[in-house]
Amino acid sequence: MAFIYKQATVTDLDLLTETRVRVLLAANGLPDHTDMEEVRRQTRRYYQTALPDGSHIAYLVFDGSRFAGAGGVSFFQVMPTYHNPSGKKAYIMNVYTCPGYRRQGVAFKTLDLLVQDARCRGVTAISLEATAMGRPLYEKYGFVKMNDEMELPVQPLGPAGPGRGP
Repeated sequence: MAFIYKQATVTDLDLLTETRVRVLLAANGLPDHTDMEEVRRQTRRYYQTALPDGSHIAYLVFDGSRFAGAGGVSFFQVMPTYHNPSGKKAYIMNVYTCPGYRRQGVAFKTLDLLVQDARCRGVTAISLEATAMGRPLYEKYGFVKMNDEMELPVQPLGPAGPGRGP
């Protein structure tokens, strides 16, 4: 089967946004009726800025005119380190294949396009979060589990700011 891999533009906002919602519902084990309106709004806003400025690249995959899958990569800069002297990093996300197209190489090819885009930008550190379903794909590609990274969930401050009370 010959799939068409298309780099997304702002004209693809609806499909990109809905794919992001599908990914989040599946990855978090949420029911389809979960209220995702704020996520939709913020995702659309993100794509409207990040696609034109190049800080995010996304691919859409089609079987003729039928949507088959997608994937994206965000680029960002951190301070240089010994293992990443350029400080350039990439974060792969939203790798998704519609159920009828799974196990046909769609996700692997999409992942490869994203990694090649990152390499062309001089990125030497690429990370992602993997679901149980996606982990074998990423391991096959060469991704390895990280042991030292940690995350602190932070609640946003209200309009009063720290220590200012209501």
